[in-house]
Amino acid sequence: MSRFKLVLGALLGAAVAAGGAALAEELKVGFVYVGPIGDHGWTYRHDIGRQAIEKALGDKVKTSYVESVAEGQDAERVIRQLASSGHKLIFTTSFGYMNPTMKVAKRFPNVHFEHATGYKRDKNLSTYMARFYEGRYVAGRIAGAMTKSGTIGYIASFPIPEVVRGINAFTLALRSVNPTATVKVVWVNTWYDPGKEGDAAKALIDQGADVILQHTDSPGPLQVAEARGVWGFGQASDMRAFAPKAQLSAIIDNWDGYYVARAKATMDGTWDSRDTWGGFNTGMVEMAPYNERIPAEIVADAKATVAAISAGTLHPFQGPIKNQDGEVVVPAGKALDDGALLGMDWYVEGVQGKLPK
Repeated sequence: MSRFKLVLGALLGAAVAAGGAALAEELKVGFVYVGPIGDHGWTYRHDIGRQAIEKALGDKVKTSYVESVAEGQDAERVIRQLASSGHKLIFTTSFGYMNPTMKVAKRFPNVHFEHATGYKRDKNLSTYMARFYEGRYVAGRIAGAMTKSGTIGYIASFPIPEVVRGINAFTLALRSVNPTATVKVVWVNTWYDPGKEGDAAKALIDQGADVILQHTDSPGPLQVAEARGVWGFGQASDMRAFAPKAQLSAIIDNWDGYYVARAKATMDGTWDSRDTWGGFNTGMVEMAPYNERIPAEIVADAKATVAAISAGTLHPFQGPIKNQDGEVVVPAGKALDDGALLGMDWYVEGVQGKLPK
């Protein structure tokens, strides 16, 4: 065999090997988190989803994350670094990451981006969210039956539609069981600050609240509820370990299936830009086990409510619905559509105080 043929054969063999290595190259998936993975709430559940990708796809993927990233310029820098370092699928997991994600997505058209809870999309940018308000409606039914004072404390993060929607869904369900009950809201203007969240819970309990709900990410409020002998609900994950007596249930965000599916779609070339908004019926929202001290009939009602929402026979925002001023804003027989829910910037009847603008 001539030296030429030997060299040509070696080159062809190297090319085939290189091609095989390219085909087998692992998918790099990046995550940007607004809080620490140890928050035991929102970020914790997203990181469980990240781990689900690794469990499902093994050595075909490599995931990484950056935690406690402030919304704004810091987020843009982190997202850009992930895109620049070979990550082909990037999940940004907080509402305030919306504009930074959009900016970076335009600069990296060959990278797939997924933004949680936002509404801006592009050819390579999808959005996804869970219908957390469905879980808060179930929590409202439970709270209405369990409260003795008729005053519920609600710790809220930022006055964005997602949070307002949860307050309203909870209040509507609360008053469907207990028509005179009211909701006091404290805005803490943070997603994660255990001390600030705990102080808000203390203030609400001092004002007569005997059930605490939160749209913040630490178990701080539940720990206060446990210490003060009142009820509470976990946020984003099951927080029973922090308040075994106080937690009535928790609204669980389950991202596992979505994250695995989107990673697979990137790998097999079927990824497309879309908006996903799943609830009980898709498994993206779940209720944690119910406290054994809840009477059986209340648990049965909660389970029936989950089933009805899942089946589409119950809509949490079914009229008649009145706003804070007592005006009917959703007539009987009508329900708010997704557009109205996504832009919600008003309180329903039963919520005390003014909504910050």
